[in-house]
Amino acid sequence: MPVLLVLLVVRLAGGGDDDPQADDAPVADLGPTTGQQREDLPVLPVEVPPATPEADANCPALMGALPLDLLEEPGRMVQSDTPYAAAWGEPPVVLVCGVDAPEGLVPGEGLFTINGVTWFVDQSDPDATVWTAVDRVVYVQVTLPPDVDSAPVTALSRVVAETLPAR
Repeated sequence: MPVLLVLLVVRLAGGGDDDPQADDAPVADLGPTTGQQREDLPVLPVEVPPATPEADANCPALMGALPLDLLEEPGRMVQSDTPYAAAWGEPPVVLVCGVDAPEGLVPGEGLFTINGVTWFVDQSDPDATVWTAVDRVVYVQVTLPPDVDSAPVTALSRVVAETLPAR
C-alpha cells in the first residue's frame, strides 16, 4: 500500500502548554516531510525499490535533514512504497534513498565529487539526468529534469555528506 509522506508529530506524554515538562515529552515522528505542498502541485507518485535493512538503518537521518525548499523550489508531497523519497518543484527534482547501484557504474569512471560526495551521472535518458551518490553506506539517487543543471545535486550533497556515512 503506498505511503503518503507527511510529518505528523503526536504528543505521547506530558501536559499542555502550562506544563513545564511538556517540552520534554516524547514525540512520535511518523515520517519525513518535504514541506508544504503547493496547492497547484499534485501528489507525485515515485517508484522506489523495496526497503532494505541498510536503507531502514540509514535513510531516516537523510530524509529528516532534507530542506523544505530546494533552491527556491517548494517541497511537494510524494506517494511511494517507502518513506525514502522526496521531491521539489515542477518539473520535479526527485530524491530516493536506498536505491540499487546504478547500471553502468565502473569504479573510477564517470564520477564527480561535489561537497565530499562522489556521484555517478547517467545521461542516457533524454527526459532526465540521474545522479547517484555511490560512496555512502546506501546509494542515493537524484533525478533532474533534462534542462536543470547540477545545482540541486550540489545543494543536496552537503546534506548527504552530513547524514550518511561514507563506505
